[in-house]
Amino acid sequence: MTQLRPPFPPFDLDSALAKVQAAEDAWNTRDPHKVALAYTEDSVWRNRDVFLTGREQIADFLTAKWERELDYVLRKSLWAFDGNRIAVRFQYEWHDAEGLWFRSYGNELWEFDEHGLMSRREASINDVAIQESDRRYFGPRSEDERGPGHDIPLR
Repeated sequence: MTQLRPPFPPFDLDSALAKVQAAEDAWNTRDPHKVALAYTEDSVWRNRDVFLTGREQIADFLTAKWERELDYVLRKSLWAFDGNRIAVRFQYEWHDAEGLWFRSYGNELWEFDEHGLMSRREASINDVAIQESDRRYFGPRSEDERGPGHDIPLR
């Protein structure tokens, strides 16, 4: 039986915003197996210079990512949507094992199947070293930070 992951395409503004917030919430759990369930069994990814296919590879990739990127916290923002596709921009902060902090900036292109599962994800990401005192994010969004009008800053 195919898993259903609403909202389903074609997306309107409200459903696209809901899909982006659901993705942010899932990634902020840092649970690779939970996150992988949002993707089709044969989902195709490009993450920076890494190419993956399927939930197992996605879960393995995310496990290694969150072992390396400690105290990871993410913000996503809807950029555009059309039919079964959504584009987002995002920022996340994390530190390495030596305690050096980074803010990673990126853009993602998403494509969904009719069941609301992501079948394709392409991510371009750049890391910038920051001081711990420059951090912006200290956990998942609070309820008053959700919804339109709470976009992530450009810098």
